Amino acid sequence: MVTVIAPGCHVSALTDSFVLGLPQLPTELWIPPKDSYWPAYSPQHLRLRLQQWLAAGPMGHVRAPLDHALLFIGFSAGVVASIGVARWWQAQGGIVKACIAVDGWGVPLYGQFPIHRISHDRWTHASSQLLGGTEVSFYADPGVEHLELWRSPHTTVGVSTAARPQFQPFTSVPRSQPSDQRGDRALQLAGTQITTAQFIHHLLQWYGEIV
Repeated sequence: MVTVIAPGCHVSALTDSFVLGLPQLPTELWIPPKDSYWPAYSPQHLRLRLQQWLAAGPMGHVRAPLDHALLFIGFSAGVVASIGVARWWQAQGGIVKACIAVDGWGVPLYGQFPIHRISHDRWTHASSQLLGGTEVSFYADPGVEHLELWRSPHTTVGVSTAARPQFQPFTSVPRSQPSDQRGDRALQLAGTQITTAQFIHHLLQWYGEIV
């Protein structure tokens, strides 16, 4: 299992700050190399680099890319790239645990896997409801600036929201966790006031990316 982070159009220091702000890092994390240049919104470029990294494997050991279940965290323009690669990965027979879209306002978020939205204010969250991303989500309250949400997840406080009823939640969660327990955890999270980092940490635990 691999957590893929797809940054937006900004200096790499913001992504470094985002990672440092998380309480615990996933077991295996991949971020596009800092010296790489491509449009942050391009699924094709993100997919090619990800495939190269997965094929190489740790310590040079070759591994089959589709053997890995992926969880995506995209920010801003990176949401476009991450949702595109997630759909492609699943279409090829790979497993997509979930996609976490951080401030992907205006991006249609639909797929046969759980999709969570994180927004920098309540208006952005509310105005995105018709564009998919119906799983348990989060918005900053009080609202913060767009880049601040990515730069400082550990200090941005907000509210988690319940999954919308028309979505079939938890379909891509590992089967080892009983469905009633998954539902209980969702209900416990919904409506609580936490930081962005805590919300993401909960999701990473939920999908088995951290222990």
